[in-house]
Amino acid sequence: MATKVAVIGMGYVGIPIAVLLADTDIFEVIGIQRRSKRSGWKIDHINQGKCPIKNEPGLPELITRVVKEKKTFSVTDDISSVKAMDYVLIDVQTPTDENNIPQYVSLKEVCHQIGEHLSKGTTVIIESTCAPGTTDFIVKPILEKISGLECEKDFFLAFAYERVMVGRLIYNILNYPRIVGGVGSKSSEKAVWFYKQVLKNDIIPTTALTAELAKVVENTYRDVNVAFANEIALVCESLGVDVYEVRKLVNNLPFIKGKGNPHRNMHLPGAGVGGHCLPKDPWLLKYGLTQYGKKAVKLNVVEASRFRNMNMPRHVVTLLEECFTETNRQYPHDLKIAVLGVAFLEDSDDPRNTPTKDLIKLLDEKNYQYNVHDPHVRQEAVEFPFSTNLDEVINDSDAFIVVTAHQEYKDMDLAHKKSIMRRNPIIIDGRRTFDPEEVVKLGFSYRGVGQGQFRC
Repeated sequence: MATKVAVIGMGYVGIPIAVLLADTDIFEVIGIQRRSKRSGWKIDHINQGKCPIKNEPGLPELITRVVKEKKTFSVTDDISSVKAMDYVLIDVQTPTDENNIPQYVSLKEVCHQIGEHLSKGTTVIIESTCAPGTTDFIVKPILEKISGLECEKDFFLAFAYERVMVGRLIYNILNYPRIVGGVGSKSSEKAVWFYKQVLKNDIIPTTALTAELAKVVENTYRDVNVAFANEIALVCESLGVDVYEVRKLVNNLPFIKGKGNPHRNMHLPGAGVGGHCLPKDPWLLKYGLTQYGKKAVKLNVVEASRFRNMNMPRHVVTLLEECFTETNRQYPHDLKIAVLGVAFLEDSDDPRNTPTKDLIKLLDEKNYQYNVHDPHVRQEAVEFPFSTNLDEVINDSDAFIVVTAHQEYKDMDLAHKKSIMRRNPIIIDGRRTFDPEEVVKLGFSYRGVGQGQFRC
């Protein structure tokens, strides 16, 4: 008899884990998705065997197989389906607000709904990233209060965080170690058994609090490293040096095990940091510490790094304005900018926390005209308009700003683009998308993040 699983939230985490489970001979899986304006279309889309996420190796084939051939996976908006489940996975968004406070409206709502239909023996696993302490102090009390059941006796609860990245969702889930934090030993045992049925790497048990902390620390570490790269990029601009040459030399130090040279991995600088995790997880770390820590700790490095990364879109606008000034140009009264890229990561359709949103807000504040382009993102995924016609966006513009290094931009005919722009066009390259020397030879004025060797 198949083990029944419900996965709540059909996003970049929920869909791939659901279809991987459904592709075994062990699980029957139901996906649960609200019929919201932004994501409700996924229900019918997936039930037709179609993949709602672009450019994900292996995922379209998996969805077709488990929906059409094996018939072990389907999606519904009926949350009461959890009543018959052995396992329930929670994969809903856990954003932060403008004050960097976690907004757990969806998480709390789902927990209430699960509690209303929770059966004895069910194991609930949170895969959504949460502030440390959320499982023990928010989720568990809601489930116990609403269901009338006792955790570790009547039902089981664990936090087991994902390590996905768009473009390699299936690979990461299958092959990366999975950290499983149960609220007790029975919960850990249930969750470890569950993941062992499908994942190929180690399943590592710990406490829920430790797992939650490890997840936000993992992403905060990356955010701090990106901030370091962005800060060095500003240093290189000031000194007239190429940050990419500096990065290559820094990372050239060989790692020799047992010989004392630790590996160097300077990250890439850029126009801003996006995605579901990095812009918010440092704040989740701070929130968990503030709410549940026994004494105050100032997160000086963490917060300064977050602010450095948040400031990069403003720096990109500064580069644009400096380029006009350094070439002794007058700002045209109808200054027109083309903004290239909505997705936070190249060649993906994921616009979550895109730095483009902050960039165009700054352009609005300065009353600059602009058009936005992206070849992959769906319009309903963002609240601002954009076009999928690149020539239309660039035509008659004074400058274009590359925020996302999509392959389409790398492959574009720059000579043609120059011909449809206004005189003396400018490129502001936030991702080292082009060879700066070639761009300058074509007659563009060029500035790039960390490209201090070039002046307009």
